Amino acid sequence: MIFTIARKEFRSLLATPSTWLFLGALQFIFAWFFLARLDAFLQVQAQLAQLANAPGVTQAVAAPLFATIALIMMMLVPVFTMRLIAEERRNRTMTLLMTAPVSSTQIVLGKFTGLLLFLLLAIAGSVLMVLSLAAGTQLDKGLIFANALGLLLLAASYAALGLYISSLTVQPVVAAIGAMAALFGLWLVEISAADGNTAWRALAPTSHFQSFNSGLLNSGDLAFFLLFSIAFLLLAMRRIHNNRIYG
Repeated sequence: MIFTIARKEFRSLLATPSTWLFLGALQFIFAWFFLARLDAFLQVQAQLAQLANAPGVTQAVAAPLFATIALIMMMLVPVFTMRLIAEERRNRTMTLLMTAPVSSTQIVLGKFTGLLLFLLLAIAGSVLMVLSLAAGTQLDKGLIFANALGLLLLAASYAALGLYISSLTVQPVVAAIGAMAALFGLWLVEISAADGNTAWRALAPTSHFQSFNSGLLNSGDLAFFLLFSIAFLLLAMRRIHNNRIYG
């Protein structure tokens, strides 16, 4: 049943014209940043060739691009999570799911999986863009894989938080603004925390993405993303379960 709900959610996203507009605009932004970084790298390539440990094209072009995508996702993901539950409540279609023989866990995981599959398309587009450089140079595929995995985990954590906030309201716009405010709040906590105050920085998903952006697979960062996503998914399940009981 989880995959049935996920497939329905994925198809409904692709059937919406605004989704394709967002995807097109997103790929245009990614391409603009990609070409800008590539042009900057080509201009200094002669100087870099004289250095002993000069950064390659993957470090100079791909890593900054993925870091930019991580920031863009803070604005992108809430736009899609707002419709998962809040819009269904506003349109009164959530009642059909509530009365169907499916559990709150299946509803939440199904919607979460469907959105994650869609976000995977956007991430795959950026990865393919970077891999196109392989036609003219050698790439650090390990660094690209680490960034792709980091973006997927980051998107999952954003989707889980946005899904929970969407379950708190019947207004999609309120859900989107609430999710954006929460994500930007976590980001501001990271950039405003002192260098020695690692406890505050550890609360921000973007701070845990930095190791992936550097090509490092840290078990602590993996655990954070998993626990962060699971925590908000459990909160969303609890919220929907309470709605079923108390109406």
